[in-house]
Amino acid sequence: MNYIFLMAALPIALLNWIAVAQGWRRIEWLVKPTVMLALLAFTISNGGLQPGMIWFIFGLAFSLAGDVFLMLPNERFIAGLVSFLLAHICYIIGLNPIPPFKTPHLIAATLILVLVAMPASQIYRRIAAGLQTRHQDQLKLPVLAYTIVISVMLISALFTMLRGSWPAAQALLVSAGAASFFLSDAILAWNKFVSPLPRGRMWNMITYHLGQMMIALGATLYFHS
Repeated sequence: MNYIFLMAALPIALLNWIAVAQGWRRIEWLVKPTVMLALLAFTISNGGLQPGMIWFIFGLAFSLAGDVFLMLPNERFIAGLVSFLLAHICYIIGLNPIPPFKTPHLIAATLILVLVAMPASQIYRRIAAGLQTRHQDQLKLPVLAYTIVISVMLISALFTMLRGSWPAAQALLVSAGAASFFLSDAILAWNKFVSPLPRGRMWNMITYHLGQMMIALGATLYFHS
């Protein structure tokens, strides 16, 4: 395994978090996409073009596109939303969400579904109310679709812990990464459509980058083994 590009992504991400906190827009525009480029280089250099892993390459590439759309001077929110929606679909395919059907696993799978669906629905209700207050009802359906897809992505990642084919370490990495990614998008949407959160943009980027790093590392370790 070649970890050079992953190790490079960490200080670049840290610089991005500082830039967001300090309002250094030009530095943010430079380093934000560079983090994803480093993760793409990490996955590709470790056999990322092989079957299975290719979906995580596509996911990172769509995420890079989403980053660019959302940081443009005139933000392209819908284009960014669609890009990240496609990224999550790629991750879902890569994670191969096949629920286990043995009784103990079925109970665990049902618990996972409930634990993801309940907060996701509550978060969407608050965001939908915020969109209505801001007279942006046209965004309700796209945001609902996105909420469903990212929830399925998180469920798919958590299901890896129920499959014997995924070693515990890799399953925990992709699960923690997906949860962090989910939290990141919840922070972004809450900050944008409900009410500003203290250091909301900074926490959005911290959870986003950590989530992407853990997903990339967990998937790479799994497919590289």
